[in-house]
Amino acid sequence: MDKRLQLLQQLASRLAQRRADLVAAAGEDTGAPSRIAGIEVDLAVEHLRTMEVEVPYIQGKSPYGTVAAIFPYDAAPVMLARVGGAAILGGNRFRFSFSSVTPLTARVISEVVAPFPEFEAVASLDNRAFGEQCVRDPSVRVLFISGGGEVGQVYAGQAQAFDKLFFAGPSGLPPAILFKDAPLEKAVPFVIKRAFINGGQYCTTLKRAYIHREIFAAAKKLILEQMQEIRVGNPQDPLTWIGPIKVARTRALLERALAALGEPEFLVPCQRNGEWQGPFLVETTEPPDVELFGPFLALVPVDSNEEAVTRVLASRYPFLVSWFGTAPPGAKEAFVKTFGMVYDNPDFLFTPMRLPFGGRGASGWILEKTGGELVKRDGAFIYSAELVRG
Repeated sequence: MDKRLQLLQQLASRLAQRRADLVAAAGEDTGAPSRIAGIEVDLAVEHLRTMEVEVPYIQGKSPYGTVAAIFPYDAAPVMLARVGGAAILGGNRFRFSFSSVTPLTARVISEVVAPFPEFEAVASLDNRAFGEQCVRDPSVRVLFISGGGEVGQVYAGQAQAFDKLFFAGPSGLPPAILFKDAPLEKAVPFVIKRAFINGGQYCTTLKRAYIHREIFAAAKKLILEQMQEIRVGNPQDPLTWIGPIKVARTRALLERALAALGEPEFLVPCQRNGEWQGPFLVETTEPPDVELFGPFLALVPVDSNEEAVTRVLASRYPFLVSWFGTAPPGAKEAFVKTFGMVYDNPDFLFTPMRLPFGGRGASGWILEKTGGELVKRDGAFIYSAELVRG
């Protein structure tokens, strides 16, 4: 155990040493703002340096062997720390590939992990070829994937090749609710920053806010005032929140969502010019329930707290829900049962890395081989506890 923790400390130090390179690579690859990309690296480093707190999750348990992961295009250092750190802590090897749109990030991270034989960075294959290789390789016992619903269906059909298959599916339009007594001075900054951080290119970013009609005007006024901080521009500018949206699929998802709105009422000036997109702040009575990445937030007035709860519980992708104020009786229990992650009056900018992570239903699941049969479950989980047997 001491050797594993020491290895993770060394990995943290190497990540910290390459911080500037990782920030520059993220800006070039995906347009990630430098301030945000820097925070990603800092969070990853801190997570790796404090892995000893997760030792209780693995005590008395055994490794699977090789854990593999297909990284999404966002937050590669965080993925390395969260999934890779947990895999190594549990005594596994960690093999991983990169998104085809992040070649510079792939090169830097491959150099970071090069001294450690427990890590195998595969930058020579695209994600599909890497996944097919993992299916054929009997040493790979656990695979972590993310992507659209069609990706999950493909790998679910091949799940017998593994002991455990993780699917982080589409988060859809993660909702926030501002109940009638919501503290706007706390709720509004959270909603705005969580919607547009890194151009909304995290699965955990908010995409719609249901706001009680009695506070809607006041909330909207504050939102419009604070939108002045959400700047679109050069990723290297420390004041930028939204850089160029370089990933074509993300732009296509944005276009589809805007088309589904018909004639959306844009509340602030926005761009729709190639890689320069958003911010899209709209007011609507019915946001589209679709897969979506990017700088988009829909404000939805509701007549009662109960209406907000009912509409959110009908989400097609029950990934996460946040709310401010006092939830009606039974609402919290219903949210916990329906959604993977549930945040009651949260106060963070980045989702803390040690909070349980995962969705339910179409937004994510785990297929685990038990007694020779694949058993499906969902909900938020802790990586260290999942990447060991027993």
